[in-house]
Amino acid sequence: MNYILENENIKISTSTFGGELNNLITKNDNIEFLWSGDETYWKYHSPILFPIVGKVLNNKYKAENNEYELPQHGLARTREFNVIEKDNNHITFELLWSEDTLKIYPYKFSLKLTYTLLENGVSVNYNVKNLDNKEIYFSIGGHPAFMCPLLDGEKFEDYYLQFNEKERADIMELDSNTGYFTGETKNFFNNENKINLNLDLFKDDAIVFSDLRSNSITLKNYKNNKELTMDYTGFPYLAIWTKPTGAPFVCIEPWYGHSDYKNFNGDLKDKEGIEKLSINEEFTANYKLFIK
Repeated sequence: MNYILENENIKISTSTFGGELNNLITKNDNIEFLWSGDETYWKYHSPILFPIVGKVLNNKYKAENNEYELPQHGLARTREFNVIEKDNNHITFELLWSEDTLKIYPYKFSLKLTYTLLENGVSVNYNVKNLDNKEIYFSIGGHPAFMCPLLDGEKFEDYYLQFNEKERADIMELDSNTGYFTGETKNFFNNENKINLNLDLFKDDAIVFSDLRSNSITLKNYKNNKELTMDYTGFPYLAIWTKPTGAPFVCIEPWYGHSDYKNFNGDLKDKEGIEKLSINEEFTANYKLFIK
């Protein structure tokens, strides 16, 4: 089921399927900033990645002395959530553990997604609570896709991404044949803060940063003054992605955790970037989208 929230400037729609944000529209000009979900390219809009981000090796992982299987980005993006709170300004979805989820993820949890309207944007809040009688381990992240180009007559290469700080950051090297990280890094920024978008950037899949000084990034273009900014304060990883074969969107992905290294064969609790919660403990994270 879909739910619509709007104020004077912004209209959003959200869905119980995946707890996903499906639309982000500016009301004065009726422009859609979020990707349409056209299956020709990619069927999602802004999926939640939980309890893994990216891929585990051969879709299998070890936890609690057993082996389990999870598809890329985990289980949450294809599950039905329940609406537990709603008013004119915000909506909260919840996904609870079940006997079904325990077959592929051996921990009892509550996952809540809250979308709150801002004056010119939306705040996206994650809450994970440990409902088990032992520690639980997980990763979590966002995968919102934004229209790029935004308007007719533009092209992907008219757009660029700009960080709020000058960066000297490397990117995590991906093995293009497997989609797993090699454990090495590649030079990317040298006291710069701008990425001019082109498909060659994504020939090895996503660009993933782990040591940025910046806490926000803005999607801009050379043809008009429309901008979308993400404040991802607190997230240790940030990925940029589009389909390397070409697609009219770009994803900006704040992550807690990442795909496996290609030689990792350890337990989930030993995975780099993994989050841990004690009994009844809660984890929260938040990112915000602003439209100018």
